[in-house]
Formats: sequence, structure tokens, C-alpha cells
Amino acid sequence: MSTAQPHRTATVRRGTSESTVEVTVDLDGSGRGEVSTGVPFYDHMLLSLAKHSLVDLTVRADGDTHVDAHHTVEDVAIVLGQAVREALGDKSGIARFGDATVPLDEALVQAVVDVAGRPYVVHEGEPAGQEYALIGGHYIGSLTRHVLESFAFHAQVALHVRVLSGRDPHHVVEAQFKALARALRAAVARDPRVEGVPSAKGAL
Repeated sequence: MSTAQPHRTATVRRGTSESTVEVTVDLDGSGRGEVSTGVPFYDHMLLSLAKHSLVDLTVRADGDTHVDAHHTVEDVAIVLGQAVREALGDKSGIARFGDATVPLDEALVQAVVDVAGRPYVVHEGEPAGQEYALIGGHYIGSLTRHVLESFAFHAQVALHVRVLSGRDPHHVVEAQFKALARALRAAVARDPRVEGVPSAKGAL
């Protein structure tokens, strides 16, 4: 008799006058990703997030990128957060907390996640001017904080991200996505020693 637990999956769709987004996640995947947002650098970051979190991720987005990447990037982060929240269910048996410190050449980023049901974001340490850096022709550096905030709010997680060092704008962003991925991987992992919800008050 198999004792394997079912995979925690969710598909969420969202449509506005600015974008149409569909995201599917499998928290018990192997890091496979299929991503198409119309913002190539963002695709690269989301694929990296999938690979290092071991969350299987499918993202299909069609937005007004001819106007600006902001709408599509934000809306994908919103739907991704909603999908992760839905896939977690009642959060029974999970580790709850996760942290990671990830280097990418000269960049070094620490991320800490608490799947607490109480959204909160602390984001600090990006080098001066990072918010104005244009990466890949579409993605502006200021979007990174917006992605983290939108994801954390809709996933209902507490997220602390600290850029400890970094110079190259691409590396500064990518290290943040990879650190988030590794911290999220630890936080959503099932722990066989955890009985029920990992909270003294009995709910997250």
C-alpha cells in the first residue's frame, strides 16, 4: 500500500484590462518550469525560482507590455502568491520557516520566510541606483521589491530579504529570486515530525 501523500497543487487565473494571467504550481514538484510573460528577464527569474524552490511552475501571461512591464510583472506576482497560498491548504505538517543565503558572484542575498498567514515584507540593502537599472530591455530594478511585496501579500507569508552585497544589477535581482526560492523550499517542505499545524495557536 502506498503511503505517498498527494501533491499540493493549485491553478489560479486572473484577468483585468491590463493583463490575463494563469499560474499553476505544484509544491511537491522537481523544479520544472514553463513561463511566458512577455518580459524575458522576468521569465528567467521565475524559471530560476522554480528550479531552486523545487516548485513546478507554469505561468502564462498576456499583458500590455507595450505600455510598460509593470502591470504584467505585478499581476503575475499576485497570482503566483494566490496559487502558493491555495496549494498550501491548511499548512498541516509543514516546516513553516525557511531561510537561505545565496551568492551569485559578487552578490549575496539572505531571504527568510514564515508561512504565517500574516503578510509582511522587509526589503533592504540594494545598492544605490538599483531601482533605476534597466535589465533586458523591459525589466526595471524597482520591480523586484514590488514582486516580493505582491507575492508575500497574496501568499500571506512574512518575507525578509536583505541584499548583503552586490554590484551587477542582473546579479542583484537574480540572487534575490534564488534566495527566496531556497527559503520557500524549506518553509513549505513537509516535516514528518510535525503533527497538525506548526503553530501554538493551532492555525496559520
